[in-house]
Amino acid sequence: MERPQRLAVVPFVLTLAACTMIGSPGTVIPPAPDPSTIRDVVPSPEPPAASGNMVQYEQGGRTYRVLEWSSGYDERGIASWYGEQFQGRPTSSGEPFDMYLLSAAHRTLPLPSFVRVTNLTNGASIILRVNDRGPFADPGSRIIDVSYAAAIRLDMVRAGTANVRVQAVEPWQYRVPR
Repeated sequence: MERPQRLAVVPFVLTLAACTMIGSPGTVIPPAPDPSTIRDVVPSPEPPAASGNMVQYEQGGRTYRVLEWSSGYDERGIASWYGEQFQGRPTSSGEPFDMYLLSAAHRTLPLPSFVRVTNLTNGASIILRVNDRGPFADPGSRIIDVSYAAAIRLDMVRAGTANVRVQAVEPWQYRVPR
C-alpha cells in the first residue's frame, strides 16, 4: 500500500476505535469535572413549574400523587444517578437536563423543590434542585435520581446507587401558585 493510501485509512481506524471506547450510554461514565467547579445550589423562592405539577400521574402501572408543598418531606432510601443519555432532553418541568448541574428527579415533590441529600455511607451532603420526575426503576426502594454532578459530589458514581436521606429545605415550594 502506498503511503498516501495508508494515511487515508488512519481517520477511519481512529473513528472505529473511538466507537468501541464509547460503549452504550447506560454504562459509560463520562469524564468527571473538577468537583470545585460544580456550582452549589442556593435555594430561593420560585414559581411552580408550568409542567410536571399535576395532581397525579401514572407511570409504569403506578399512580403517583404530587405533594401540595415540600414542607416536612424527609425520607431514607436509595439514590441512583442519571447523566449522559438524558443530556439536553427536556425534564418534567420543561427545562433541558444538564448533567453538570446539581439537580434531581423525584416522583412526588413539587417542581421545583430544594432538597438536602445526604449519602448515609460517607456523610457527603449537598443541596439539589428537583426539576424532574423519577426514578421509575425499582420504585419500592429508589427515592431519588440525582444528576451526574450530584453523584460526583456524593461520591456515588462508581457504585451507581447510595443509601441516602432526602430532606426538603426552605423555601418551601408549592405545586400550584400561592
